[in-house]
Amino acid sequence: MRVLFLTHYFYPEGNAPATRVYELCRRWAEQGCDVTVITGAPNVPDGQVYQGYENRWFRREQVAGVETLRVWTYLAANKGTTLRVLNYLSFAITATWAALWVRKPDLVVATTPQFFCGWAGVLVSRLRRLPLVLEVRDLWPASIVALGVLRSGPLLRLLSWLESRMYAAATRIVTVGAGYRDQLIERGVAADRMDIIENGVDRELFSADSGGSAIREEYGLNDAFVCSYVGTIGMGSGLDVVLRAANLLREEGRTDITFLLVGDGAVRMELEQRASDQGLTRVVFTGRQEKRRVPDFIDASDACLVHLLRRELFRTVLPSKIFEAAAMKKPIILGVEGHAAEIVSEAGAGICIEPENEKDLAEAVKCLCDDRELAGRMGGEGFDRIAPLYDYDRLAEEYVKILDVASKPEHPA
Repeated sequence: MRVLFLTHYFYPEGNAPATRVYELCRRWAEQGCDVTVITGAPNVPDGQVYQGYENRWFRREQVAGVETLRVWTYLAANKGTTLRVLNYLSFAITATWAALWVRKPDLVVATTPQFFCGWAGVLVSRLRRLPLVLEVRDLWPASIVALGVLRSGPLLRLLSWLESRMYAAATRIVTVGAGYRDQLIERGVAADRMDIIENGVDRELFSADSGGSAIREEYGLNDAFVCSYVGTIGMGSGLDVVLRAANLLREEGRTDITFLLVGDGAVRMELEQRASDQGLTRVVFTGRQEKRRVPDFIDASDACLVHLLRRELFRTVLPSKIFEAAAMKKPIILGVEGHAAEIVSEAGAGICIEPENEKDLAEAVKCLCDDRELAGRMGGEGFDRIAPLYDYDRLAEEYVKILDVASKPEHPA
């Protein structure tokens, strides 16, 4: 089977969309599929091209057995609106153009975010008369409305219409969780046209006993109880709560607890400046890190924070950070409501808190710090009851069966 995959984000970028596509595609290639990925030059989150790459019109490379075609995009940092929209639109145009010259695939897969990447998939499927599997990882424009970036008006109505047309054009739709599927059903998408393939974890990469001791020494963490957030520090992460919780802990004299924020994003510099202004020495920022170092940072942690703003839409989200922490036997402090909270709570793998509630966060960290046996038990439950279910080996096998069915000529479009 020849698979053409359009994605705005890809290896060596380390955000969740890039990781998901990389982990799935390399496994499909290992299984014998002929996989071609069309993406841009790696530049997330600051819009600066990574060392060793250039923002060319066209570049071809092999990534873990996957034919990777990188096309030119208008580069923009992961913040603001206008320049990012130009970034998204430029990729849709150049990716569609590049897809016209790929040896005819059996089907095209397009993933959101971002929205216009999905529409590039629609255009390619029509121009080349291919089945389209649309992967929905983000409900757009609802997500930008939830963040306050866009309000009601003609533009929102136009984008909502484009969203519905995009769903209608897909042969199959794959979502990353039941919450997304339910939201799409409310938008009129038939349930029998959808499948669920959740985010997952590479259990070989994220294994216990990585290089955590070196990380603790590098960042002067010493004997502190370390609660880490590892991922994109963006508008939706709601990490103001960490600063407020750190203030509460300082007032209580809890100098034995440190928050470690690993990664970069639209609000990282602002948060780091505020932490400095407030003298929060127990909040440490690392900046962007290579994906290969992420397991070391988790290994250096005593607990992992997974957090999003308290928004109704975010109840549908199932962050991959949960599975990475579980695979490394770390207890989870979860500030995400909905299905994610059900998974962590039912497994006994961590403490669920109210999103954006600094008192809850401070109490959860103190609880795990003061009861290391409980922390270890929760980490073990996550390892035993969550990580095996979300192993990318298993998820890739399930996904390729969906692609096989969708690629058949007799499959209804």
